Amino acid sequence: MTDPIADYLTRLRNAMKANHRVVEIPASNLKKEITRVLYEKGYILKYKFEPTENKQGVIKIALKYDHQTRQSAILSLKRVSRPGLRKYSNHDDLPRVLNGLGVAIITTSKGVMTDKEARKLGVGGEILCFVQ
Repeated sequence: MTDPIADYLTRLRNAMKANHRVVEIPASNLKKEITRVLYEKGYILKYKFEPTENKQGVIKIALKYDHQTRQSAILSLKRVSRPGLRKYSNHDDLPRVLNGLGVAIITTSKGVMTDKEARKLGVGGEILCFVQ
């Protein structure tokens, strides 16, 4: 696998389309941080890290849906920076997703955070994905 973050986002998208309650994803430190950001911004209900025999572990994510419409809290997930074409941005040029209604997840020298937090701290970095 050449792009584990794209695999992570695809597993989330597929689970949401199939209306699954929980999705299991192989863990890594970057995936754990992306999951933490999604939880803090209210896109997922909860998450749990479970160790496995091969030390990698698994992230179990409980997806969030609207009770009445049964629509997922995440409308779209889009990978921006790819292994063949990295997208870096300084804090002045960070993109705004849906004019501030969505979130861009960015990895910076101070950790994984949203575009709003990176602007506030004055740091730029690699734009991983857009969440709407």
